Amino acid sequence: MKIKRLLLFFVSVAIAGIQLQAQEVSQASIKKVLDSLALQDVVPGGPGIATGIIKNGKIIYIKYAGYANLTDSLLIGPQSRFNIASNGKQFTALAIHTLAKEQRLNLKDDIRKYLPEIYKDAGFTISIENLLNHSSGIRDVYDLWSLKGITWWKQTFSNTDALNLIKNQKELNFAPGTQHLYSNTNYILLAEIIRRVTQTSFRQYTDTLFRKLKMPNSGFNDDYKNIQGPVAKPYFNFNTWTGYDWTCDIAGDGNIFTTLEDQLQWEKIIQEKQTRYIAADLISKSQQPLEGSAIRNYGFGLEFGKYKNFDYSFHEGATGAWKATTLRFPQENLSIVTLTNSGKAIPAMQSRQMADILLGIEPGHQSYLTKPANTGKYLTQDEVLGAYQTDNHFTFRFEMRDTSLFLLRAGRNDTRLLRESANVFHQWNDPAFKLEFKPNAQNEMEVTAYYTTHAPYSLKRVNANWSGYNYEKLNGIFYNAETDVTLTLKHQKDKTYNLSFGKNNRSGFLVSPTKLSADNYSLELAQDDQKIVEELFIDSDRLRKVRFIRVR
Repeated sequence: MKIKRLLLFFVSVAIAGIQLQAQEVSQASIKKVLDSLALQDVVPGGPGIATGIIKNGKIIYIKYAGYANLTDSLLIGPQSRFNIASNGKQFTALAIHTLAKEQRLNLKDDIRKYLPEIYKDAGFTISIENLLNHSSGIRDVYDLWSLKGITWWKQTFSNTDALNLIKNQKELNFAPGTQHLYSNTNYILLAEIIRRVTQTSFRQYTDTLFRKLKMPNSGFNDDYKNIQGPVAKPYFNFNTWTGYDWTCDIAGDGNIFTTLEDQLQWEKIIQEKQTRYIAADLISKSQQPLEGSAIRNYGFGLEFGKYKNFDYSFHEGATGAWKATTLRFPQENLSIVTLTNSGKAIPAMQSRQMADILLGIEPGHQSYLTKPANTGKYLTQDEVLGAYQTDNHFTFRFEMRDTSLFLLRAGRNDTRLLRESANVFHQWNDPAFKLEFKPNAQNEMEVTAYYTTHAPYSLKRVNANWSGYNYEKLNGIFYNAETDVTLTLKHQKDKTYNLSFGKNNRSGFLVSPTKLSADNYSLELAQDDQKIVEELFIDSDRLRKVRFIRVR
């Protein structure tokens, strides 16, 4: 019996050893795959990345690669500080949440309680909650500066400059609380509220917050001449690596410098829901949409959604070549953080590729269609010509050039299309980008765009009666007092116009008798009984219905 027990013991030890060895092999193979994903956009002699993974409060993977400074040949490491841009919004929101917990403010307060100089005559309430989840309707200051023809990142703007711009605004994108539209202004205003409530600078207050969270290398920047620590300088690649100077002093919406170590420390706090400074219930609330709000896809500086059937929260940050991604899978207690100083790297994609490995998602799995499910009725090229738009005025135009069909869209080169099947075309140099044409239930022609990196989206063809249309009647000079911008509209030929406003000069295309598209701008033309346009309203990414009145 003794010999038998000894044999069983040795067999058990051997099996355990084999299992341990198999586990080590598996972990090694996973690490090898994660390394390949982390390094896919890091080229020899170039800038790079810092990426880490936290599971159940423990670091299970970390990788540093590339150069923080090409001039001094400094490698990226634990002390390298990156600008994580909009990923800093979560910490502005945390500061607000902390002040609410201390009853120094209430999230339902009207912001004019703290900022009485803005929207003084408006007959509506804008709450702190509206700022937090981007439901305020307040226009984005960066888009307003662009409308004025100002390249904001070439200036040294501060929060005071942003506030002065907002003081001149009279109208909103929409009524507060009725919609969600991302606007950096919301978090700049939150930073100003924090400053006024605490009677100290936003940077000083949040520096204290970071120290209590044991994140000593994190801080918002309000003086570009005094950025501390070894910064991972940003680099673009235009045939060669090109760096540039950072001169922005706006803080709250972003402009936060931090290390990967500090960001992983924050993920650990979130997963363990414990820290001496922040109560567990406050941490839990900060990771959810705002209680009672109809806006469910955004909360305290954090987005919510599904990734390939997994619930997750996330945020992306990007300013120039600096980019950052944070992914959190709460049910799996898993977080992935990636920071980069390289214009070539795409941390949003890389981090999700890592998530696929860790979540056991099969390669190629998509939670949306990447091509049409069926072949439709045959359509000639002539049958699909025209302008197509989404509800928010995003525009595709299709036109014939010689015998080829071309796609025209804002911010992209005109693209030749090749027929793939009866009603499907694809981009000549990227077959994965597919366009399916077919009538909808109302017999209106629609085009649906498919690609591997996004869910399908559809645009409807704009049908209009151009009989007797007087294109010259649109000509004129228009003015917007909120931005002090004058717009000149002049007909060129056919349905094309020249638009000059601020320092902008661009070509526009008349999509319908009342809509004109010019790159990323859409103009809605308000005509009187004589078909004269007395007012027009400009939309762009984060602007809605900016009113211009005819002055000549």
